[in-house]
Amino acid sequence: MQVDSIAEQLFFTTVRIDTIDVAGEAGAGTGFFFALKRGDVNHPFIVTNKHVVEGMRSGRLTLLKRDGDNPLVGQGFPADIIDWSTAWFGHPDPSIDIAILPLAPLEAQIKQRTGTDFFYRYVLAEMIPTVDEFARLDAIEQVTFVGYPDGIWDSKNLLPVARRGTTASPLQVDFENTPCFLIDASVFGGSSGSPVFILNQGMFTDKTGNTMVGSRLLFIGVVAAVFCRTQLNQIIPVPIPTQTQPMAQQQEMIDLGIVFKASTVVQAADAFLAAKGVA
Repeated sequence: MQVDSIAEQLFFTTVRIDTIDVAGEAGAGTGFFFALKRGDVNHPFIVTNKHVVEGMRSGRLTLLKRDGDNPLVGQGFPADIIDWSTAWFGHPDPSIDIAILPLAPLEAQIKQRTGTDFFYRYVLAEMIPTVDEFARLDAIEQVTFVGYPDGIWDSKNLLPVARRGTTASPLQVDFENTPCFLIDASVFGGSSGSPVFILNQGMFTDKTGNTMVGSRLLFIGVVAAVFCRTQLNQIIPVPIPTQTQPMAQQQEMIDLGIVFKASTVVQAADAFLAAKGVA
């Protein structure tokens, strides 16, 4: 498979996370490859939600092999992470559901042991909208997110599923005074940790009506939770379950997802680097 267009590359930004909890129940979530540049050095991470990885007995990442500059579609490498519970670094704010795993040591270890190279595409910190870009975004924008909803993926080719929706709260505003915004989209278990993008191809307009020709890809956040209606008809936010079993009928998802803003990923990566003494 050739990976040329922006849309094609998005299918290689994510990694499937399979977990086993302390009760032996299997779960699935989404991680994605993220790179933060500090000085002249790029620091690579895998990003997901805290609730995907915390409290789990073990976990595995399914990485895609490569041949030169091309992906070997369907040829995966199961990377079982030693000391799963301590391998992940959580955002220092307990209320921010973002966790990161340093990628370079893991990749180097696998390369040394097996000689395997992997194909992926980073979500770069430079893809986060600047202040000026945020100012040009409208209150309702179309969004694209990539992951493994309900554990669904192309298991033969080892590729995720892309879905679309719209922003349901203005990106310039912190929803409920948290670093989050809402999306109007079908968000299911396994979507936890999915990166969320604004992807425009061909032509798009800003909120003032100016029309631009070309493509635009902005990284704006990470899916973490969904609003549910309870048996008492209360509307409550809950973390997206990682287990692939169906939810009880008494807790009905209402297609409003909660997304942590992309800036929280940068904060988590900076906190990790500071803890390791990296300027």
